Amino acid sequence: MGHRPENVEEDVIRLIEPVVEDLGLELVDVEYVTERGRWILRVYIDKTGGVTVDDCALVSNEIGDLIDVKDIIAGHYVLEVSSPGLNRPLRKEKDFIWATGKRIKVRTKMPVEGRRNFTGLLRSCQKGVIRLDLDSGEVELPLGDLEKANLVYPYE
Repeated sequence: MGHRPENVEEDVIRLIEPVVEDLGLELVDVEYVTERGRWILRVYIDKTGGVTVDDCALVSNEIGDLIDVKDIIAGHYVLEVSSPGLNRPLRKEKDFIWATGKRIKVRTKMPVEGRRNFTGLLRSCQKGVIRLDLDSGEVELPLGDLEKANLVYPYE
């Protein structure tokens, strides 16, 4: 009986988002991944002007105990708190509005026109729907149908 990583991520977001926001920071994303046999919970935070090492330590201390008390994660894991850096994930509507005019990569939960991965220029985000310009035309995708989305950088 293990936790599915997506469920852990959702549970952790629900639990820690208010705490992170109380500290004056923004919770950007949470990833629960296994690397070299270790489970790692990565928490990405941000704030205007950028995140400091102290911000990361503060969040780490605040949420570490909380996650353990709520027993969301079975077994041993490593908690890493950092800023999103370049691969900033897009989660909320305001993230997409911020990314309008930039190239983004999205993955949908279910296939759309036979595919799940789309990369294109984000034209707009309105009423929970994003419009992407692809090489092959334009596609509209509801935010609720997206599994993942992030900015794409020209040198990637």
